[in-house]
Formats: sequence, C-alpha cells, structure tokens
Amino acid sequence: MSIIIKPIVTEKVTRQTELSNRYGFVVSKKSNKVEIKKAVEAAYGVTVVGVNTMNVRPDRSVKYTKSGMISAKTNAFKKAIVEVKEGDTIDFYNNI
Repeated sequence: MSIIIKPIVTEKVTRQTELSNRYGFVVSKKSNKVEIKKAVEAAYGVTVVGVNTMNVRPDRSVKYTKSGMISAKTNAFKKAIVEVKEGDTIDFYNNI
C-alpha cells in the first residue's frame, strides 16, 4: 500500500511553499504522521521538520434539472501538509 497518493498543486499550497517551505500531499486514510514523514523523506530525499494532517470531508451538492433532482458527492480524502527543512526543496515538475 502506497502512503503518498499524489501531490496537491493548488494556489494556496503553492503560496505556502513559497513563503514557509510547506508542501501538500493526498495520503492514504490509514497512514499516520510518522509513516508520512518516512515516505516523503524516502521519495524526495529531503529532511521533514513537521507534518500536519487533516481529513477532508466529502462535498455534497444537489442540482435541479429538467429530468429531476440529481444529488452528487465528492470523495473524502486525507491531506498532509509537510514542512521541509530550510534549504531543501521538492520539485514536482521535473518528470514532465
């Protein structure tokens, strides 16, 4: 089972990266902070200073259409914000 599912590349996380050297990842729901720290250090070769995790709830929406009411739901996931040692960086775009 893979701990790190994918990196989060949004405007908010990119701003945190530029200001305070923090990176965001979508991680496995059953992983803990110690496992996330070891996985990031092994995958990207950086020193992790701190890890913050949060469970993101699913968003529900209702749309009224001609054919009737349609309800939808996004998936729930676990997000980790990883703070890296000053001077270390993670480049998400090197494989493009």
